[in-house]
Amino acid sequence: MEQNKYLGVGLGFVAGYVDTVGFVSLFGLFTAHVTGNFVLIGSELAHPSHGVLIKFLAFPAFVAAVALTRLLVIRLQEKNKKTLNPVLGMQIAFLLAFMVLGWIAQPIQAADTWAALSAGIAGAAAMGVQNAASRLVFTDIAPTTVMTGNVTQLVIDLLDYMRADSAGAIGQRINKFLWPVLAFGSGAIGGAFACMYWQFWSLLLPIVILVGFMLGTVSSPSTK
Repeated sequence: MEQNKYLGVGLGFVAGYVDTVGFVSLFGLFTAHVTGNFVLIGSELAHPSHGVLIKFLAFPAFVAAVALTRLLVIRLQEKNKKTLNPVLGMQIAFLLAFMVLGWIAQPIQAADTWAALSAGIAGAAAMGVQNAASRLVFTDIAPTTVMTGNVTQLVIDLLDYMRADSAGAIGQRINKFLWPVLAFGSGAIGGAFACMYWQFWSLLLPIVILVGFMLGTVSSPSTK
C-alpha cells in the first residue's frame, strides 16, 4: 500500500511538472492531456496567432503512444513478464527525447521549427504513455495525469466524510485521491520555476524520479 502511495505521488508530480514545462516552453502546449489542446486549437483557429501546428501534432503523438503502450503491455502479458519497468522505460525514453530536442531547438522563437515540433511530439508521447499506463498498469492508484476527476471525487468524499457516512472506506478513498492532486500541483509549481532557470534540462528531475521507481521495483516480486 505504501509503495502504491509513493508511486501515485511520484507520477502525479511528474505529470504536473512535465505538463508545465511543455506549456511554458512550447507556446501553451499541454503534454499530459489532450483536453487543453483541443481548447487551444479552437482558440487558435478562431484567432490565429502562432503555435497551432504543434498542438495539432501533439494529438496523434499522444494517441500513437497510448496504442504503443497497449501493444507493449499485451506482448509482455502474453509472455508472463512484468509490465511496470518496460512501460516506465518507454516513458523515460520519450522524456529524454523531449529534453534533448527541446535543448536543440533553443532559443525557441517559433513553434513551427522541426526541433520544437519534434520536442512537442516527444513530450506528448511521454505523457501518452503515462495516461495509458494508469489504465493498464497502475490500476490500483488514482489517475495521475488529469486531476478534474480526482478533485471532483475528493469534494464528494470530503462532504460524505463530514457526514460520517462509512467514514472508514471514504477515508481510504480520500487518501488515495488527495496525494496525487497535491503532487500534481506541486509538480506544476516546481516545473514552472525549474523551467525558468534550466529550460529543458529541468526535465532531468522527472526522468530521475522514474528511474528511481524502476530501480526500486526490481526487487519487488509483487510489482506488475
